[in-house]
Amino acid sequence: MAVMTYNKNPISLKEGKAFIDGVEIVDSIQCNITFTPDVWQGKQLGERSNSARWLGYNITGNITRRRSTNWLETKIREYLNDGGTPELTIQGVMNDDNSDYYAAHGTNIITLVGVVLTGDLPLTRLDSNGEVVEDNIAFHAKAMT
Repeated sequence: MAVMTYNKNPISLKEGKAFIDGVEIVDSIQCNITFTPDVWQGKQLGERSNSARWLGYNITGNITRRRSTNWLETKIREYLNDGGTPELTIQGVMNDDNSDYYAAHGTNIITLVGVVLTGDLPLTRLDSNGEVVEDNIAFHAKAMT
């Protein structure tokens, strides 16, 4: 007897984890990873539409977290002391086992290597309204494994 289903089950964005260098970011509230191809477009004489091809790519993203550890300050101090660019490994895991995606493909795991932090890196934030500190940390990755 076939099982009848009436509802679609897309992946819940709440069901997942993010890791930096193998350590779960327990204070994370959002993780976005984006692949953007470098695209050439052009046409030859007599052609009416462009052809396109990928020539390379960029992998970028950001992590938003509620600050509960000092790992970012530690990475900055390491750079200030030795001058070496910190390279990280970041992994995003979407594991909603009640989704249609999970039923068809299992857990979605993306691992980035050669990750370098970019943009402004927050050290201190003060606010008289008493909000909690949320850091938004941008990054660029060299490759996806």
